[in-house]
Amino acid sequence: MSRICQIDIDDSNLPPPTPEIEQERRVAIFDLLEENSFTPLRAGVSVPEGPYRLSLCIRERRLVMDIAAEDGAEVGAIQLALGPFRQVVKDYAQICESYFDAVKSMPASQIETIDMARRGIHNEGARLLVERLEGKAELDIDTARRLFTLICVLNVGG
Repeated sequence: MSRICQIDIDDSNLPPPTPEIEQERRVAIFDLLEENSFTPLRAGVSVPEGPYRLSLCIRERRLVMDIAAEDGAEVGAIQLALGPFRQVVKDYAQICESYFDAVKSMPASQIETIDMARRGIHNEGARLLVERLEGKAELDIDTARRLFTLICVLNVGG
């Protein structure tokens, strides 16, 4: 499998993120660029070898992943309907809000419980992303987790 070498998020049409969300985005991008596994697929068509530049945005109520080679040559785009993601993104946003609030005032045992639930929903979102990308791209679960975080930043549940 190849990898992502650069990631851009077009959030120009969104309200500014909270400091917590901005931190989640920075961590997800850093972790993604440190280690990932991503290979675009196109039936019957050869795809240039990676690494790849990936640009995420919402266009016409669809998640759009524009893919380019490292030198900027266009590789293609993957578009995913947002409907299947709405509930899991909404659940994840709510549990993250609870987690951020808990960190400020709750004992460690309660924070751990909320964090376990947060990770469970996060894993569910990553599995959904892997399913939705089947036949379009190959990626490992850690890459899917980090991309799911970035999808949440785009506020597709809103």
